[in-house]
Amino acid sequence: MWVWLRLLRIHQYIKNSFVLIGVIFAGAWEGAYLVDAVVVFWAFCFAASAVYIMNDIFDIEADRLHPTKSKRPIPSGLVSLPVAWGSFTALLLMSFALSLLWAPIAALLIAAYVVLNVLYTLYLKKVAILDVFIISSGFMLRILAGTVGIGIAPSSWLLLCGLMLTLFLGFCKRRAELLMLENDEMLKQPMTREVLGSYSPIVIEQFMAISASATILSYSLYTMSEETIARHQSEGLIYTVPFVVYGIFRYILLLHKRGKGTDTAKDLYTDSHMLVAVAAWLLTILVIVI
Repeated sequence: MWVWLRLLRIHQYIKNSFVLIGVIFAGAWEGAYLVDAVVVFWAFCFAASAVYIMNDIFDIEADRLHPTKSKRPIPSGLVSLPVAWGSFTALLLMSFALSLLWAPIAALLIAAYVVLNVLYTLYLKKVAILDVFIISSGFMLRILAGTVGIGIAPSSWLLLCGLMLTLFLGFCKRRAELLMLENDEMLKQPMTREVLGSYSPIVIEQFMAISASATILSYSLYTMSEETIARHQSEGLIYTVPFVVYGIFRYILLLHKRGKGTDTAKDLYTDSHMLVAVAAWLLTILVIVI
């Protein structure tokens, strides 16, 4: 069971919570919208697991030479390639069957997510800057699946904040990989992520600073906008800004001082400060918008 959980990367399912953000910030708490969002969330989970398996299959030779990725089920040999391909196919079928029956528009967005990841795996991950925008696009498709996909009009503020935040996390991931290169001679072999050769620490630090600033600024403006105040009948969302700022600053600290940043989901699960900040942010929002 543990091997299968690792193969599907269950801990990464927290990323699919972006599907639920639209329901929260649109105030669409009616039963139908909430149920639709939960169904689409699980459809995205199946699709995301399929994509992870596909990536492991295509990167199997490089992963076998990597000090940590070599322990994954496929490169380590715990799961054979025929079984991996079968799991990939089954997960995709489950994802499309579930979304087509429940939210057909969301199924189109999930299909776009899969196609985008195939292109990313085969080529786009080698193009500097574009590679991070593709990662961000995957999150934006999650947001759209949880809004347009279930009949909710997405807020322009939601899309802007989501874009800035996911760009920040994407550049943090690249910076963390560069730090690993600096600290581990084994990772300087040819199997290193090819696109890292196009980046330099100072450039990525600038990208991180810009996207972090844009995230904080856009979210702060969102909480104070007349549209937001009118929708939620409250000016209280401004009190969630400190949690966002603290979370971003904490993540940068973890990146530089704790060797984190390569796995956002694991970083969130394992750092008590991040957990408290996210929980406090979410709780404050629920108190205000419900």
